[in-house]
Amino acid sequence: MRDVVEIGLSKSARRGYHLDDIAIVPTRRTRDVDDVSTNWQLDAYPFKIPCVAHPSDATMSPATAVALGKLGGLGVLNVEGLWTRYADPTKILEELSGLDDEAPATRRLQEVYAESIKPELIVERVKEIRDGGVTVAVRVSPQHTLALAPVILDAGVDILVIQGTLVSAEHVSTTDEPLNLKEFIADLDLPVIVGGCTNYQTALHLMRTGAAGVIVGIGADEWSTTDRVLGIRVPMATAIADAADARRDYLDETGGRYVHIIADGNIQTSGDIAKALGCGADAVMVGEPLSRSESAPGGGAWWHSAASHPNLPRGSFGSAESSLGGLEKVLYGPSEDPDGALNLFGGLRRAMAKCGYRDLKEFQKVGLILDK
Repeated sequence: MRDVVEIGLSKSARRGYHLDDIAIVPTRRTRDVDDVSTNWQLDAYPFKIPCVAHPSDATMSPATAVALGKLGGLGVLNVEGLWTRYADPTKILEELSGLDDEAPATRRLQEVYAESIKPELIVERVKEIRDGGVTVAVRVSPQHTLALAPVILDAGVDILVIQGTLVSAEHVSTTDEPLNLKEFIADLDLPVIVGGCTNYQTALHLMRTGAAGVIVGIGADEWSTTDRVLGIRVPMATAIADAADARRDYLDETGGRYVHIIADGNIQTSGDIAKALGCGADAVMVGEPLSRSESAPGGGAWWHSAASHPNLPRGSFGSAESSLGGLEKVLYGPSEDPDGALNLFGGLRRAMAKCGYRDLKEFQKVGLILDK
């Protein structure tokens, strides 16, 4: 039954739960951690860990996309970011890493992202990632998909991510020709991931476009200001569970077509990853935690893609913090941090083992309990 509460005489609201509100319940069985697999596969592309990089310039360059790919995750480069606006953005990134005052930092982000996107740089960056020998994935916003898609596709990507704060299968516009996701995806011969979305109905409609994956959530973390700017806040545990329910109905509707759910929001620790997967996600989109790596292009600083919006920025600038180690340490340890900030996927494996699950599909069945 839906947990609905009355907030006034004429309005009711459904209660939602964040990842912090729930906990995982172990079963009667435990398992050796060496017998646990975190492998997953999106279409024809296999990965060792359910890690999809949030496409922020703070963490994703061609080099770090390759590094993450070689460590078993999926790097995603933003083709509307600094790497496709500047031939060499390293000095700009170094400057940004030294900023520590939020308001001037936001203005500076808006200034550097005002430079035009250069199609030849998209081709060059895709080639750099492909030459690294990993799966090539890039992110484009819905607004720029039709304009940039020919360049992206000719460059030869493996996976296309169409991502905005919120994406729907039924965008309405009286001024511009809207992107018809279903028609667009049907014409492609590669898997497409779309999102974000926040509820059952939108997730189901996005699945019906033919997408291989749906991003659930709006990338919210302590630096996101979408809730303050737009009034939108997503309780991630509920959003993921709703999307998993939509997938179940879509499986029945199509006779077995499986769409992957990628959770994007408040993923900070190994425990968050475990709980997101326990709610029904297949993978998580990791953002700020990757900024802790010494190889992060932002030098430890963190900002969302929406933080540089020219008219309505929706993300604070997180000033640089000290590196906690290399990318491999962030993902696989060893860790000297007791709070789950390092060894993210070693922590996931341990959680799965403690609960007796062998692989990620089994782990989606884990029991949950409200603890707040």
